[in-house]
Amino acid sequence: MTVKIAIDGPAGAGKSTAAKKLAKLLGFTYIDTGAMYRAITLKVLRENISLKDEERIVEVARKSDISLDGERVFLDGEDVSEEIRKPIISQKVSVVSQIPEVREILVKKQRKIAEGKNVVMDGRDIGTVVLPDAQFKFFLTASLEERARRRYEELKNKGTEVKYEEVLEEIKKRDSLDSGRKTSPLTIPEGAILIDTTDLTEEEVVERVYEAIRKNTKGEI
Repeated sequence: MTVKIAIDGPAGAGKSTAAKKLAKLLGFTYIDTGAMYRAITLKVLRENISLKDEERIVEVARKSDISLDGERVFLDGEDVSEEIRKPIISQKVSVVSQIPEVREILVKKQRKIAEGKNVVMDGRDIGTVVLPDAQFKFFLTASLEERARRRYEELKNKGTEVKYEEVLEEIKKRDSLDSGRKTSPLTIPEGAILIDTTDLTEEEVVERVYEAIRKNTKGEI
């Protein structure tokens, strides 16, 4: 039997970092679903497609080949791991990801990647839509200010000139779009373990998730 671990949460809650470290700790496959939406957003912007042209965006999602290799993300064979993390992608990805047909297409791709593997998958609808039967579900959250601070520090460390206030507003907007979309809105999955990461280090978050898994499997994982 394969083991599926779903980690959901809003932007900046630390879910991707926790998921990566947990997957490495367990020897599981890490699947970053957010990166897949970012890849589609990148291609849409590259092709100068209007974000209001849902039909063309859906076509891009349908025809694009997205593959993951650990933390590397490939779009039609090109490594776009760095480019999809640029601020412009962060600003536009929620618009693309709220299109129902785009979500349907990528959910199928995500499930396909997870088939027959022990996986740790993070996103915003993993425990509710992508892997509703996951044996372990976690929902990470943190205060708005702390999430904005983390994203601000991340961008600053990458050499991106940005103001904290701008990042804060971007996070607010992202929260509103993610929680308010009609298809697969960001919600806490039934039975999920809620972890507030505001005052926790990355290592402490992973430790809490890992211990919860070990407790529920009597140390078998």
